[in-house]
Amino acid sequence: ARHRVPAGSALAVDREGFAAAVTEAIERHPLITVERGEVAGIPPEDWDSVVIATGPLTSPALSEAIRKLTGEDSLAFFDAIAPIVYKDSIDFSVAWFQSRYGKGGEVEGSEGKDYINCPLNREQYEAFIDALLAGEKTEFKEWEKNTPYFDGCLPIEVMAERGRDTLRFGPMKPVGLDDPRTGRWPYAVVQLRQDNALGTLYNMVGFQTKLKYGAQVEIFRMIPGLEKAEFARLGGIHRNTFINSPKLLDRQLRLKVMPRLRFAGQVTGVEGYVESAAIGMLAGRFAAAERKGLTMESPPATTAFGALLNHITGG
Repeated sequence: ARHRVPAGSALAVDREGFAAAVTEAIERHPLITVERGEVAGIPPEDWDSVVIATGPLTSPALSEAIRKLTGEDSLAFFDAIAPIVYKDSIDFSVAWFQSRYGKGGEVEGSEGKDYINCPLNREQYEAFIDALLAGEKTEFKEWEKNTPYFDGCLPIEVMAERGRDTLRFGPMKPVGLDDPRTGRWPYAVVQLRQDNALGTLYNMVGFQTKLKYGAQVEIFRMIPGLEKAEFARLGGIHRNTFINSPKLLDRQLRLKVMPRLRFAGQVTGVEGYVESAAIGMLAGRFAAAERKGLTMESPPATTAFGALLNHITGG
């Protein structure tokens, strides 16, 4: 709650503050020793109860060692990130603050006005879609071409290719947002959500993209209110590698061919910060119980934790 930022009914945190707090808690803990460096392969045999907690940026050396140990090729999908805009570069003679239907979050002082909204009329929307479709994109290497996208994070240009109105019924839907200049819903809306506690950075909601950087700046400045936008970060796409957990892991997240190793984090095939943390917590509890000579029961499949565990070990 300390690092929460306004995001309507969604949960969002200041990523820098949250990450720093977690890091500090780990470093200060009297029973934890932090050693920084790359583990360039399977940990040595005298390491028991090891949890390999990693994600999309797993080093090539460790990925290759896991592949050789399991005899399985890694699985992968593409994930994308959205651009972040400096608030003071947004034109508020056009853009305005409002949550959909005025439904704000629980952050004090948000008052149902958690999002910055940039309105488009039909002509502006059609021109924007044309630019998206024509914009220069990052080309995939040959071996990447069969890698699927994570459906919950499709690049906007991929959505636009599925139909000209896809964005208008997706991340650009205007429903419940009244343009104060007209008192009516616009034809389409781009929403931005606060990205840091200071409120100086705003994330373009649903605007994950693989457009090249130059094209992003040019096309996103077509959006009313963002004509002079300055970007703290542009959008991008990255490859997420994960293991075939249902085949390789047991119900206690142990690697079947080497049970002293457990896996946690996004490498197990879950997607998202909360889900990755949940699997990490379970792996830690399982390992701790094992060291004490106890057996920890898996949470029921009807719980959130149990459903995640069931999905990656039996799905």
